Amino acid sequence: MTTRRIRSAAVAAAVAATGIAACSAPGNGGSDGRAADSVVIGVASEPDTLSPLLGYGKDGNSKIFDGLLARDADLKLGPALAKALPEVGDDGLTYTYTLRDGVKFSDGEPLTAADVVFTYRTVLDAKTNNTARSELDAVKDVKASGDDKVVFTLKYPYAPFAGRTVLPIVPEHIAGKQDPNTGSFNTEPVGTGPYVLADWRKGEKLTFKANPDHWGGAPKVKTFTMAVIADDNVRATRLRSGDLDGAVLPPNLAATFENEDGRRTYEAKSNDFRAVTLPTENEVTGDRAVRQALDAAVDREAMVDRILDGAGRPAYGPLPTDDPWFAPDIKRSQDLAKAERILDEAGWKPGEGGIRAKNGRRAAFTLLYPSGDKVRQDHALAYASDAKKAGIDVTVESATWEVIEPRMKNDAVLAGFGSTGDPDFGLYTLLHSSLADDGFNNMGRYDNPAVDQALGTGRRSQDPAVREAAYDTLQHELVKNPGYTFLTHIDHLYVLADRWDGLTTQREPHEHGFASGPWWNIEDWQPRR
Repeated sequence: MTTRRIRSAAVAAAVAATGIAACSAPGNGGSDGRAADSVVIGVASEPDTLSPLLGYGKDGNSKIFDGLLARDADLKLGPALAKALPEVGDDGLTYTYTLRDGVKFSDGEPLTAADVVFTYRTVLDAKTNNTARSELDAVKDVKASGDDKVVFTLKYPYAPFAGRTVLPIVPEHIAGKQDPNTGSFNTEPVGTGPYVLADWRKGEKLTFKANPDHWGGAPKVKTFTMAVIADDNVRATRLRSGDLDGAVLPPNLAATFENEDGRRTYEAKSNDFRAVTLPTENEVTGDRAVRQALDAAVDREAMVDRILDGAGRPAYGPLPTDDPWFAPDIKRSQDLAKAERILDEAGWKPGEGGIRAKNGRRAAFTLLYPSGDKVRQDHALAYASDAKKAGIDVTVESATWEVIEPRMKNDAVLAGFGSTGDPDFGLYTLLHSSLADDGFNNMGRYDNPAVDQALGTGRRSQDPAVREAAYDTLQHELVKNPGYTFLTHIDHLYVLADRWDGLTTQREPHEHGFASGPWWNIEDWQPRR
């Protein structure tokens, strides 16, 4: 965990320019007037569903549910609904979990092994609309052994399997009576977690209340609210007014709270990266030489300095430079001469206005980014500027995700990805050819047999050295044949009222603000006396 006072200059004008009133304030009065057992947090977005059967909470930290295992501040796995870490047998093909005694769902019904079996079997059912199903590809079967034991049988040894069992467990007696895709459980969940959902006003806020009967003890923070505020400036304004106790903020706005009494800024390192997808079906971005040239043309260091205000690192691939699996020899700086040489040799010759062309086709494509995301907008504009220096014309366009999704087959997207826990957790869905055209998995339809082979080896091998070699090969292949232009890894910044003890951060995935953040362990916070 890192707390810091951001050293950049204040950007107060960005906040002052936003005069939007907090007309839908979730709290009663400012943070100074609220009791320390009530917390209101401003986040940028809300989940589509609160059902783990459809992917909610799959990486842990769901406040409504618990998994068999959970991760601590250092991401080390420990028991949650299970009494202990699993017993592994049959050369890594079986994992046996024994459930903790006396655990009940928030409706008072006891947790049993049947609930665990139901949860996993429903997620694995092809009829369930869970886009993360491939993450459990190794599971052959899951069975109950009495009321308190669950046995997973795998198709192949899968070294990081235990990390997949942070998946939240749902009650069969409720969810089993509904269609997992359309049932009311998606918005009215019941779990074993430290909190229960008290109210959900779509697009406005979610309110959670402490579960007094939680097996881990009743939380000291009795109520917390996630206020959904898409606009960064509005979140900062409402935080400054006292309408919020805390918020996730981009670096420039977090800097406006520097040295402000009563507030603290938390910085979380992350695996979250920004990258440009390069669709293979587009006649320009599908050209390997163009992709290589873009990789050489981009100035990653400048993006970290100017866009992230130093709160991040250059991204040379999907793994951050401080990840133990990172291949350090792939680091590279901007090299415009190399970009131009690659394009010359591939037949892309300078044309009108300095934009290159080949066989009558201009080296031009559209780059989409989600509306309202200033950090992605700035990345997209910087990327277009760098590309133009190499003779490639990139038109930057904002759109909603509803507009972007059907276009991402042919248009580039300023995307964000990144998972924690094990390299397989993020890289397989990002890169494997079998997941091309599978929603937001492998968005650019990347297809590289060498990468597929490395992903398979990394997923199936139990030998750490073999896995390390596989992911090393993968990272070098992505330099030779980029499916994305990797830009930056982003540190996540949060500003909170300094009224509690026990706050900390974890290394975070791309998805943050709702489950991740200093509130990942809010059930352990203690009001400061």
